Amino acid sequence: MKVFSFNIESVMSIADISKPSWSDLLTRQHLPKLSIICFGVWLHAADGLMVSTIMPEMIADLGGAQWVAWTVALYQIGSIVAGAASALLGMRFGLRDAMFGSAMLYMAGCFVSLVSQNMETMLFGRLLQGFGGGCLVALTFVAVSRLFPAELMPRVMGCVSVVWGTSALIGPLVGGVFSELEFWRGAYIFFIVQAGLLALWIRAGLGNDLAGDRNAARIPVIRLVLLTLAVLVFASAGIDVQYLKSTIFICVGIALLILFVIWDRKQKLTRILPVQAFDISTPVGSCIVMLMALFLGSVSIGVYFPILLIATYGISALVAGYILALGAIGWSLAAVSISGIQKQNEKIVILSGISLVPLSLGAMAWALPNGPLWLVAVLVALEGTGLGMAWTFILKRGIELAPAADKDRMATAIPTLQRLAMALGAAVCGIIANASGFTEHLNRAGAGLIAENLFTVAAFVSMLGIVAAFGFLRDPVA
Repeated sequence: MKVFSFNIESVMSIADISKPSWSDLLTRQHLPKLSIICFGVWLHAADGLMVSTIMPEMIADLGGAQWVAWTVALYQIGSIVAGAASALLGMRFGLRDAMFGSAMLYMAGCFVSLVSQNMETMLFGRLLQGFGGGCLVALTFVAVSRLFPAELMPRVMGCVSVVWGTSALIGPLVGGVFSELEFWRGAYIFFIVQAGLLALWIRAGLGNDLAGDRNAARIPVIRLVLLTLAVLVFASAGIDVQYLKSTIFICVGIALLILFVIWDRKQKLTRILPVQAFDISTPVGSCIVMLMALFLGSVSIGVYFPILLIATYGISALVAGYILALGAIGWSLAAVSISGIQKQNEKIVILSGISLVPLSLGAMAWALPNGPLWLVAVLVALEGTGLGMAWTFILKRGIELAPAADKDRMATAIPTLQRLAMALGAAVCGIIANASGFTEHLNRAGAGLIAENLFTVAAFVSMLGIVAAFGFLRDPVA
């Protein structure tokens, strides 16, 4: 355990230090490690957008159009489950070997997708990509805290946010190039090469001091299977949305998730989540509840938003996509511009940022049906800006307040539970949309009604995150 423990004295100290500059990251000590982290985030973030772009070519070649939704769902399932296990993998195998193995597994998944001759094989490849990519991203959050001093952590996360936002623009471009060439397999070759380079870079760029303890905690396979079933049920509820069936699936998924949390909390060495997860009487539990509520609400913009925009304003899918991308751009710009604030202002930034989420979602319930379109675009950017303002400092404070034995678990739990909340939120959005009259031939009036109901519920759910934030932001009892 000690081998992989966080250097909390350097990561979270409140020493009197000068304000760091961006140039501090461009040193021989930090730049190679920063590049590895950003490279890993790029692979995961750009993957989904790239695959969505080449999907028509894949279907034309492989068939299996009925399985399209599962190419996304299985990737997300793999990401969530692998992300949940990543802290234990890091303890057992070390940060360097765990990240190396994740990159290799992602590369193997890309290779399976590359050589697939039918959609069933493609789905297996997507699952492997999800396992590798999800674990890789979760471990980068650990790496940020493990490899960089406290004063540079906001700057590093600002870089990560820029990479994430940039992928929203470049990922579809990469897929579009290979689609235009009618060579969708070339996109997977492109990512195979990148994953291989990243794996070699990890081996060369991360030192032996990041090795693990092979006698450390074993991987809890049964609990991970239970978590997999919960996520699988959530994904099923959101793919073929039927009011009664999807509602039942969500209830079953929540029951499985509760069982997983209760079972996991009773463990010691093999615990996956922090022991205080979902306990709102503690700052750690309040942090997790806050994040899940915020992303349960914010996923509403990603799911039905483009369809509703097109039906309401008659714009093209390309224009709708770029309006949606304003959220990622707002996130990136906010994360970078605010990364140098003083520690005493971090709680104010967190509360201000997350407050923009229910505000923008609530306004969207009116603005999308009534316009004007520029106001809708501003609200999308505002929602992303709010999350971008708060994200780095939520991660930083969450790790700081976690018990010593749970700091690595907290670092990986935050992005993992974020994705879990988005999977659950997508299913809930499907139920709301179907109950509000969603059809393939949607008119402006129908789109307006769905938008009102969808974003009103989303704003209410995200408000629960604001309530939980007060427990997260209160000063811990000495």
